[in-house]
Formats: sequence, C-alpha cells, structure tokens
Amino acid sequence: MTRFLKLTNAANRAIFALSLPLLASPLLANGIAVDSGIYSWSETDTPNNAADLPGGLRTSFGPFHVVGHDRAELAGSIETDTPAQFHAMLKAFPSIKQIDMVDCPGTGDDEANFTLARMIRRAGIATYVPGGGFVASGGVELFLAGVHRRADPDAEFAVHSWRDSDGLEAADFANDDPVNVTYINYYREMGMGEAQARAFYALTNSVNHDDALYLKAADIARYVRLD
Repeated sequence: MTRFLKLTNAANRAIFALSLPLLASPLLANGIAVDSGIYSWSETDTPNNAADLPGGLRTSFGPFHVVGHDRAELAGSIETDTPAQFHAMLKAFPSIKQIDMVDCPGTGDDEANFTLARMIRRAGIATYVPGGGFVASGGVELFLAGVHRRADPDAEFAVHSWRDSDGLEAADFANDDPVNVTYINYYREMGMGEAQARAFYALTNSVNHDDALYLKAADIARYVRLD
C-alpha cells in the first residue's frame, strides 16, 4: 500500500501555486481545503548528502539530515530502506531527541513507515513541524509517532486515502477489514482513543488518493494531544 502524496518542497510549492488558476479550484470538506491538483516531487528536492563530520561521521542518512547534537531534519519521503538509514543515524548520533519534519511528502512503503514510526517512539524522540514545514500522507502517521508532538500554527499537513498495487483504496474494503484495522490500531498505539482513532482514519480517507485534504495543527489536535 502507498500513502504518498506527490507534493513539492516549499520552494517548488510556491512555483506550483502560480499555476493553480489552470487547475480545478480547491473544494471544501468539513470546512478544510481539498485540492485535486496533481503535484510532483523528486529526490532532487532534498538536500544533498552532506560532507562528513570530523571522525568520519556522516551528517545525512537518506532523508534525515543531522543539524545539531540532539536534532535532525527530515526532508524527503519514507521508503523501504529508510528504517535502516534511521538506525544508522542513531548509531552515529545517539543523542538525537527531536526530528524537525521540514518536508515529508509521504511514503512509498507503508510497512517501512510503520516500522520507522515505532522506532522513533521506542527511541523516545519528539517530532516537530516548524513554520513553513509540510507533512503529507504517510508523513502524518510518522508525525504522530513522536513521544512529544509539536507543530507551528503555520505548519501544513495534508492527508488522503492510501492506494494499493491493485488501485484499490480504503473505501473499497469493509471497515473491519484487517487492512483498515491496521491503521486504527496504529493510531490507538500512538495515543488516540478508539473513537478518535476511527474518526481520524475516516478523515484521512475522506478524499481519494489523487486529492489532498489540507490540515493545520489545530485540526490534528482535535484527535490527539499535541505538546
């Protein structure tokens, strides 16, 4: 299954905004903007793998970029090898306690995303989306993994339904199908009550995979505690 919203980084989103008049106007769902435009993202949107630190320690591990002794930035999508890259980063920088989610468009591998999320929770690492930060699709699940979760009021989130390799989405399965229950159980594991988990999952699937439902931190806080 894939929860990957093909969205650009901040600079490219600004460029894309200039072309919005050529696309369908955003709709509204539950008072929140929904955009049906198609976006693009590529690995060139992430910072270059940085030079080594003294002692041979790398500063970049896949989409993770170490910016301080206790802090790393996340800029890029979560893929199959990302958990191993995260493990390597913590081995080199065990004092990291916070991940700043600068630009995370989602994941191409939900299983890897859940694995990484649980690694973050077990390591006692906080997640933070700064002002201007953007977290979409499977990246939202990753944000919820923080032992402490914070987001600037100007941070932006976006959700949509997942889609599997057969082109099927969440709505194509029964509510109690294991594939749907997996997400609800994950949200409960990350601190939501049963009702909140089901409501949040319904929210994420309220638009199909090719659309985007935009949220702010206050919208997320309706379902789970933010610090």
